Amino acid sequence: MTEQKSDTASRTAGSQTLARGLLVLRLVAQASDGLAITDVALAAGVHRTVAYRVLNTLCDAHLLHRGADGRYRGAAGLLALAGAGYQHLRSVALPLLSSAATELGATVSLLVRESDMAVALAVVSPPSGSYHVMFAEGSRHPISRGAAGLALQAAGTASEFEPERIRQVRAAGYAQTFGEVEPNMHGLAVPIPLELQHSAACLNVITVRQEDLASVRILQEVAQHIANHVNG
Repeated sequence: MTEQKSDTASRTAGSQTLARGLLVLRLVAQASDGLAITDVALAAGVHRTVAYRVLNTLCDAHLLHRGADGRYRGAAGLLALAGAGYQHLRSVALPLLSSAATELGATVSLLVRESDMAVALAVVSPPSGSYHVMFAEGSRHPISRGAAGLALQAAGTASEFEPERIRQVRAAGYAQTFGEVEPNMHGLAVPIPLELQHSAACLNVITVRQEDLASVRILQEVAQHIANHVNG
């Protein structure tokens, strides 16, 4: 009986350690400017020494890194994990994003919805052009902001309780915003019509100019091609 209790306690301790590490990873990854050790300990409800040990383990795995300012932020290892989670969607989309970026002369990105966040899964810039907007793969912002956020909400199942703005995006097939994510920038996004078992996804362009309906049609065609391949 004592041995059985010991085994159970050992398994529980391992689960608690894993849960604590995942919590710390999530807290740091979601912080726009990273977190200090004290912030992590407070948010996770653990002693500073425990937070330090967990953070170091995550840094050794290249999932987090400690900046010169002492704050912990997401590292490149997170991109590999994110890419693996959406490998098929990303591999199908990349060549189509490249063609669209060239045709539009603007950076085109693929975003997916994770909880209440819009996450950039792939970002492709045009091969030429005097100016284009660039942001990093793995970057995220709340779905309550920007054209991509609206498109991701519209990509989900319709609800009688959803805001009128989302209904309008779903009816039009695209969303346009100005200055909601990047100051003084126009956003254009279209939902990708994926089947329900997939995460909501969209294509997004952020430019210094307001895109016209020709750009909308290009993105919608690309979105449909992606959906055809992913939905099978």
